Formats: sequence, structure tokens, C-alpha cells
Amino acid sequence: MRITIAKRPIPGADKASTKPSAGSRYPFTVEVSENATVDDLKAAVAKQVKSMYPDRQRLSYGDKKNILESGSALSKYSIGDNDTVYIKDLGPQIGWQTVFYIEYLGPIIFHYLVYNFPRFFYGTAFEHSEIQQRVYLLVMGHFIKRELETAFVHRFSHGTMPLMNVFKNSFHYHMLSGLNLAYWVYSPASAQGTLLAAKLGNPMLMAIFTGVFVFAELSNLKTHITLRNLRPPGTRVRRIPYGYGFDIVSCPNYLFETIAWVSIAAMTRSFAALFFLIVSTGQMYIWAIKKHKQYKREFPDYPKSRKSMIPYIA
Repeated sequence: MRITIAKRPIPGADKASTKPSAGSRYPFTVEVSENATVDDLKAAVAKQVKSMYPDRQRLSYGDKKNILESGSALSKYSIGDNDTVYIKDLGPQIGWQTVFYIEYLGPIIFHYLVYNFPRFFYGTAFEHSEIQQRVYLLVMGHFIKRELETAFVHRFSHGTMPLMNVFKNSFHYHMLSGLNLAYWVYSPASAQGTLLAAKLGNPMLMAIFTGVFVFAELSNLKTHITLRNLRPPGTRVRRIPYGYGFDIVSCPNYLFETIAWVSIAAMTRSFAALFFLIVSTGQMYIWAIKKHKQYKREFPDYPKSRKSMIPYIA
């Protein structure tokens, strides 16, 4: 069947302004089989316009909110012969796996440099307190874990994201959990403060915070493995997750990561750590609400008792 690919008209524009300009590649027609999928249609478009590879395309039919989802049959949207499908150019894309590598590498580099080269950042050399040493190992372990998960655990439901978004996403990690956190937590003033806190405080309390952090990191890993096992390799299949953590919230991975950063904030008693905890928890809560709503919209039998991220609350 023949399908016309066109740019969606601009609302309020007159007919003259919506006519294709000289040299415009839209509209054009492609041919696909009667039982074609959205992916088949995107591939046909990419053959016509080499720069519009499938991940760069957003296709819609009828209402602009009626987005054609990859993996779905065109018949699901009642698209037939001689119908018009609208295309939006999402711009240059970058793979989500590459994005994760970039995001988590920043904090690793910043924490390593600030901790190991204090003379460059603070103008003086000094001995880090025991708490600073411990936090350094825990934070480095956290981000190295995230890099390893990216390589061996995560299976992404979306292949790419707009290239320019990588700079916005990286700011959160590189600046807030990277340079900002490292600079204040490993500073000479912090060394004196955490040294005094260690002398006055209960060593058992530091051990408890460390234990909670390790528990949260291992729990976070377990939830990531659960999500991985829901999706067969090479697919973007989505299913309802069950098991450890998922029986009470939709995004236990975010819950456990929050708990880990609560431990860091409690150990360091640093405003920088507290600030990052607040910002990161707020962002993860927004993501959790979005995913929770998507689960409920996609699966009519989704457990009604589950909250998004905070058990029994929200």
C-alpha cells in the first residue's frame, strides 16, 4: 500500500504558507506491505531520505498526539492505502548506552582528581579524614557500578535521545554529583569537620551508614537485573515487573538510590551532599511518576496498591 509522508501543517497558517517550498523533500510517498509495522514504515522513509534514520523520526497519524510506536502494526492505527502519516525530525540522535557512559564517567573523573590532587584545587596538601576516605571509596564504587551496569545489565526501551540533551543530562551528574560534591566533601575544612565528627560521634553509626549504603547499592542492582530479565535481548518489550521492591513501588531502583545518597549525606554532614540528595531525589520522583502512569496506562491489570517511588505514600 502507498502512504504519503508529510510535515504536519502549522496551526493557524494559511494554505499558501503550508505548500511545500522549492526543493522541499516533503510530501512524498512510500510503499509498504499490507501487514507492515511502524518499523517497516520508518525503514521505507529512511530509504527515501538518507539523513532521516529511524531513530530520528517521530511519526503520527491523525491527531498529533497519536504517535506511532515502534513494534506496532500499522493496522493498529487503522492506517490504510493512500493515507497520510506525519513526520517530525527529532534531530541528530545519540545512543542511550553512550549517554549513560558519558554521564557516569564525569563524576568518576572529578572525584578522582579532586581527592588525589588537593594542592591543585585547594592550594595545599593535607591528609583526608577517615570519613572522607570512606566516602571517596563509596562514591567511586557507586559510579563504577553504574558504568558496569550500562555495559552488562541495562537493556534500553528507547534506542536514542536527541544529541543536544546529553549536555543537559550530563550537567546533573558532572557538576552536582561530580565537581560540586567532590570539591566540598574532600576540602580541608571538611577534613577537619569530619575528623571532629568521627572523634565525637559513634563509630558504630558510621558503620551503620556504610552498611545501609551497601545494602541500597546491592538492592538497586537487583532491581536493575529484574528489569533486564523482563526484556528479551534485541527487543523493546515492556512487561509488568514483580519481585524484590516492585511489589510496593513501581520504581524501587530510584528508591534504593535515594537511600544510598541519604547515607552519604548523613556521613559527610555536607550541604553539598544534602543539596545533591534533594535535587536527585526530586528528579527521580518526577521520573517515577511518569513511569508509574505509563505502567497504568499500558497495563490494565497493573497492581493498584503500588505507589510510584515512596512506599505507601506516593
